[in-house]
Amino acid sequence: MSSSPARQHADDAARFTELVESASAAGWGRPSPVAGWTALDVVRHLVEWSRGFLRGAGIELPALDVDADPVAAWKRHVADIQAVLDDPAGRVLSNPHTGDKPVDEAIDQFYTADVWMHRWDLAKALGREPDLGEERCAAALAGMEPLDRMLRDSGQFGAAVPVAQDAPAQDRLMGFIGRDPAWRPAT
Repeated sequence: MSSSPARQHADDAARFTELVESASAAGWGRPSPVAGWTALDVVRHLVEWSRGFLRGAGIELPALDVDADPVAAWKRHVADIQAVLDDPAGRVLSNPHTGDKPVDEAIDQFYTADVWMHRWDLAKALGREPDLGEERCAAALAGMEPLDRMLRDSGQFGAAVPVAQDAPAQDRLMGFIGRDPAWRPAT
């Protein structure tokens, strides 16, 4: 799948936004597949960490109050990130963990991929069955498996959840990153 960082973000953010817009006020408190996180925590995570990450490119985005209005905060956040991607202006993001990368490539590799994968978490929290695309899931898994030890050591991923080798790629990817593909919110 080859898409520009700006186009990929626009597509992934639009799908995530559909979920955000569909959440009722009561839905924000629902548990998510990420231990200890609610649906609101998934959105807050995406907004807060990425805004801090972009400081490495000298980009200061204003803080957003996700708790007060998750839908408005998310939409503002998406517009802010898209503006950076639409005009990266040759900026380079410097990060001690990832090195120096053009800002659009850094956003694509670390943030947009996170939006894509966390769409699964938000959908599950809201009682929906997400479809991240088998081909993309298989490619992501193939790219991540050789980095297994480094990813686990980073603390960003939990212990892998065992999943059958013949399971759909989405289930295998979710298991790899520490999610139980069969997870359902408690009723």
